[in-house]
Amino acid sequence: MVEVSFHDYSKLSANEKTQLLRRSETDISSFIEKVQPILEAVRTEGDRAVARFGRELDKADVSEATIKVTEAEFDAAFKGVAEDVIEAIKFGIENIRHFHEEQKPEAMWLKEIRPGAFAGDRFTPIQSVALYVPRGKGSFPSVTMMTSVPATVAGVPNLAIVTPPAPDGSVDAATLVAARLAGVNTVYKVGGAQAVAAVAYGTETIKPALKIVGPGSPWVVAAKRSLAGVIDTGLPAGPSEAMIFADDTVHGGLAALDLLIEAEHGPDSSAYLVTHSRRVAEEALAALPEHWARMTEQRVQFSSTVLSGKCGGIVLTSSVEESYDFVNAYAPEHLEILSQDPFAHLSHITEAAEVLLGPYTPVSIANFCLGPNAVLPTSRWARTYGPLSVTDFVKRSSIGYVTAPAYPEFAKRAHKLAEYEGFSSHAHAVSSVRDAYLNKAKG
Repeated sequence: MVEVSFHDYSKLSANEKTQLLRRSETDISSFIEKVQPILEAVRTEGDRAVARFGRELDKADVSEATIKVTEAEFDAAFKGVAEDVIEAIKFGIENIRHFHEEQKPEAMWLKEIRPGAFAGDRFTPIQSVALYVPRGKGSFPSVTMMTSVPATVAGVPNLAIVTPPAPDGSVDAATLVAARLAGVNTVYKVGGAQAVAAVAYGTETIKPALKIVGPGSPWVVAAKRSLAGVIDTGLPAGPSEAMIFADDTVHGGLAALDLLIEAEHGPDSSAYLVTHSRRVAEEALAALPEHWARMTEQRVQFSSTVLSGKCGGIVLTSSVEESYDFVNAYAPEHLEILSQDPFAHLSHITEAAEVLLGPYTPVSIANFCLGPNAVLPTSRWARTYGPLSVTDFVKRSSIGYVTAPAYPEFAKRAHKLAEYEGFSSHAHAVSSVRDAYLNKAKG
């Protein structure tokens, strides 16, 4: 019998409330130390280290010659995946592409700041990005879709997926299907810290990238933090987390059903039901065993570990306002607002990476095929980061253009401020010295 963690929020001490905000990856100092020899080995040995760690850590049949997925393996994947699964992948990719095409910024905009003076932005694709697709506790073609589609919409010319191999040395077939359908044709059989190192430094087979995106284990998170000075590591996306906010207009059994969605990812996930309704909380507790009876043994083990541990369970608050406070303090990766009137609550919640409204929008739909990106910031980073988007695959350049008639007015003010700040070269560049050169050019 699983004893689900139950927290009466208003009775907790300040320290106990703070403890509820912790995630499994909050303290990864031990992983930082463990990944160092892996990163160094990949840096110095290249493919040889990548293949060795694949055999030792992933227990996979990988050699230096088989690190890169072949065209034949892509073709075989399409034959090995059921048609209805391929159709579901196509459905998801279509929706994800539509969403991200709307999100894509215009290539350049200019606004006339003052008569004859223009300023704006230009957006150009990042030249190379690695997409990390995890596999340790399952297969994730959905992550392939969520990372590949916005990257291709953005126009990144050099894309590669890195993903852990299976024991037989293969890559998950549906992941390869999703990659090709999304427009990514380069996949490497490498995961964990060694994958981050490989795309940061490059190897004989794996080309270095300027950026890596995608969720991963504490090993991946630790490697990203360690190599942040070598490669852009993107938004912080670690182990899965979700919060189900439920008011008294829904059945607690429904809340329990959705509470298990992210909890089943692994024992390092985080999942809370927060409600001010004792009825909802008690109904949820009563329904969990019934839901677990329908799940596979491994997923029951994962989710029960989460809900009985320090990073999950049920939080009963004394009021809806206290529920809002807890949600905002937690800043979850995924948030469901289970209510017959979810928009009544939406304006009160500002700290969540993804907000799913109402009983017909479970995390399952958002994770696979709704359209918005499901690669999201974890560990309270929703307070400053948003979901993965097209803008993560482009960089922004400021554009300025001052015409001859507008120049004197701007030069006068710039000269004054340059003198005040003590920058003589700044001042000379907008002084009579420049005027002389400009007049010569006219003559």
